[in-house]
Amino acid sequence: MNTHKTKLRLGTRSSKLALWQANWVAATLQRRFPEIETELVKINTRGDKTLDVLIPETGGKGFFTEELDHGLLNGEIELAVHSLKDLPTALPQGLELAAVCNRQWVHDVLLAREACTLDSLPYGARVGTCSLRRTAQLLHHRPDLTILPLRGNVPTRIQKLLAGDYDAIVLAEAGVRRLGLIDHIVQRLPASLMLPAPAQGALGLEVLASNQLAYKFAAALDDADARATTACERALLNELGAGCQVPVAALAHGEGDALECQALIAALDGSRLVRDSIRGQREEAQALGITLARRLLREGGEEILVGVRMSNVTA
Repeated sequence: MNTHKTKLRLGTRSSKLALWQANWVAATLQRRFPEIETELVKINTRGDKTLDVLIPETGGKGFFTEELDHGLLNGEIELAVHSLKDLPTALPQGLELAAVCNRQWVHDVLLAREACTLDSLPYGARVGTCSLRRTAQLLHHRPDLTILPLRGNVPTRIQKLLAGDYDAIVLAEAGVRRLGLIDHIVQRLPASLMLPAPAQGALGLEVLASNQLAYKFAAALDDADARATTACERALLNELGAGCQVPVAALAHGEGDALECQALIAALDGSRLVRDSIRGQREEAQALGITLARRLLREGGEEILVGVRMSNVTA
């Protein structure tokens, strides 16, 4: 009897959330394919090492993914596990997104020490986030809020909240739930109030395009609905040439063969916001995202983006 197992090395960041996600992928793969043996390879990224600079100030793309890409290209790992919202829309030559896993908890949530809602926070309340997208939407809804920078992994951010550094913080619901920290959630922010980042809540599995065996294993975890919705959102992001340095948000959802996507572009201070939506066939997901992006630009988004980019240059 042949007991030889195929070894599959999974590259991951070393944060608690990244390890939870990589362990989930490893366990799911081993249930599907008993013939494989998985190993987690922890890789520190630029984003993990640069803790004294806010993400929007770092410049460039691949802040949390570039080193994982190098691991694939150099043969150190066979599969990279990403939070898909961190993965640039254009992958390095030779790499491929083999799977988008089942997507859960796409929204942002408000966390606070005591029960409250975004609307019931006191005038001038201190809200922590390092996301320009969240900042712009928070200020659009509540211009009185004091937005303070917030870095660190999910547990660290919550510790800062509990220590009294903030009156409330905003995080992605997926990360909070995956780490079992839901007791600190006081409100799930609806999309009408806080539209999430493109591909938020989804895991992406990246492989070397020429590694057919790794692709086969990873592709088994691909979820058709998650693939279509994130393809639409990421196509919009790519068409806008945007990343974490620009307040852009998008959320698509499928209904049978139909797909609907809503998206926005906002000024940094929330004073201006262009929002629109589109509906079409699921098979046209990427085209829908591109069409919606161009519509947003025509409706005033182009002017907002020019202003945002000028602010980034002069900051």
